[in-house]
Amino acid sequence: MFNLISALSRKQKSYIFLAIDLALIPLALLFTFAVQPLPDPALHTLILMVPVLPYAMAVMAAMSVWLGLPMVQLNAYERHAVTLTAAVAFVTALVVAGLTYLFGPDLPPGTHVVFGTSYFLFLVATRGVMHQVVMAIYRRAQPRCRVLIYGAGTTGTQLAQALKAHDGIDPVAFVDDNSSLQGMTLVGLPVFPPARIEHIVKTRSIKRVLLAMPSQSQPKQAQITKHLQDMRLEVQALPSFAQLIGEEALVDKLTPVAPQKFLGRAARDVPLQEAAASYAGRVVLVSGAGGSIGSELCRQVLACAPTKLVLFELSELALYTVHQEMKQLTAGTGIEVVPVLGSVTDPRQVRLVLNTHDVQVVLHVAAYKHVPLVEANPLPGLANNVFGTETLARAAAQTGVERFILISSDKAVRPTNVMGASKRMAELVVQDLASRHPNTVFTMVRFGNVLGSSGSVVPLFQEQISRGGPVTVTDPNVKRYFMTIREAVQLVLQAGAEACGGEVFVLDMGEPVSILQLARQVIASAGYTVRDEDNPEGDIAIDIIGLRPGEKMEEELTLSQEVIGTRHQKIFCARETVLSELEVAALLRGLRQAVAAGDETAARQVVTRWVEGYTQPPADRKTS
Repeated sequence: MFNLISALSRKQKSYIFLAIDLALIPLALLFTFAVQPLPDPALHTLILMVPVLPYAMAVMAAMSVWLGLPMVQLNAYERHAVTLTAAVAFVTALVVAGLTYLFGPDLPPGTHVVFGTSYFLFLVATRGVMHQVVMAIYRRAQPRCRVLIYGAGTTGTQLAQALKAHDGIDPVAFVDDNSSLQGMTLVGLPVFPPARIEHIVKTRSIKRVLLAMPSQSQPKQAQITKHLQDMRLEVQALPSFAQLIGEEALVDKLTPVAPQKFLGRAARDVPLQEAAASYAGRVVLVSGAGGSIGSELCRQVLACAPTKLVLFELSELALYTVHQEMKQLTAGTGIEVVPVLGSVTDPRQVRLVLNTHDVQVVLHVAAYKHVPLVEANPLPGLANNVFGTETLARAAAQTGVERFILISSDKAVRPTNVMGASKRMAELVVQDLASRHPNTVFTMVRFGNVLGSSGSVVPLFQEQISRGGPVTVTDPNVKRYFMTIREAVQLVLQAGAEACGGEVFVLDMGEPVSILQLARQVIASAGYTVRDEDNPEGDIAIDIIGLRPGEKMEEELTLSQEVIGTRHQKIFCARETVLSELEVAALLRGLRQAVAAGDETAARQVVTRWVEGYTQPPADRKTS
């Protein structure tokens, strides 16, 4: 049967519809005579009508074809088609009344009213029955996709009506959070609460859910989508009206709030002024030039007018990106930009680069800095951060570099993690070289978290919000110091210019910021609300996940709390003890042996011995 129906052309189907409509005229007349109190039996009266029936049927056929009723598809038979049907039934009843008045038999006027009404109902009912029969044949021959519609509002009901005319999709039911709609039947489909989704899916063989709530917030839709996908359902969302009318380009231009907006204080602009002379007319090398801090250092060094900027970077993509930007910034200035792909742990390449380009200033940014990753991979972290610093700093002293500036971290102060310990060991190495190589000014600049840098907390929060949450905070009482990338780099260059050798500069970071409060601000800035006990209908939840291995509740900036002011009010110099040359040699020897042997326990023992405040975490934390 399916093959037969499928083989019929549109014109052939219209002939079938017309033939059925014509056949319904005598049936409707027979029904009319049967329900009317006429003197003759219904069948006898119909026989008396035979002479006028061909004329009535001819008029009906002409009227129907003229209006295009036979061409209306079954799945498109709706309000407009019903109106056409009423017009055809009305005209047919008028023609029958006129013919019987002229040629007999004599019928009461009310009979023609009943006939017109009966014929209209027969036409409509026949179309409905035919549609159900054809759809049943299609369902048996071609499996249809049974879908559940999430959202029983205006959009959902319009979607259900549209899908009912679709050949391959069968809407089964609605699901809606609105309790006032639950239990109702809309456009022939029941409305269920979300709690019954799993039951509906199993009992009605549903594989796909359509989200019909484009006005709902993106985080809310993302949460629903994730929940449904966890049930192994395919989820599709109805596009927003902005997408439907071509305004998506405008929506795409909406960007997250810049991280510096969450600083909690005014960002400081620190003009370099005299400090720029330390970099002007010189060859400057920036290690880790492709990172967020390294690339900002490159931008601000270029403003000091060096003769050459050497970009030293391990990541090919990061090097390509920063090199393209620096080439544009230096177009027409005469400043040479040199990209170098390599690792600071390679002694031969480091010496070659420093000698080939006659480097005069080194800004050492390259480091593994993500605490959890380094904690899980302590040997690569120690090798890169400690040996890389030693290799680059020693080569700088040997080749006559004027200034070597190490970018350090507040996590180096009494560290509870390997990353912070590696930065403290790097400081100890640089302090030792500073005492033995007076011709090169070695210095360190220590500061806290930088807003907007790679892997920092604000971009992480924004990315979590874009996925619908939750936003994760390690502990409700955690606080951190924050600076913008721009102000941190300005102060680094300023401190590097003022250094005389061996100093540990500490930057004024302002007051520490609550990470929990920061999370709330980022959620609010994105236009959403926090979902918690006070606001269970909010958009984004905040999950407290516990401190990760090696994390502190609060960071410190100095070991001794003794700081000396400098010419710049936001830069201080910390007084801290240093190791002797023999002690640094023993530190490096022990660490090198542990790394060469691949012995994490031995490496942590070396760190514990030489880094003040560091203690090895419990075994379960090291492996978590």
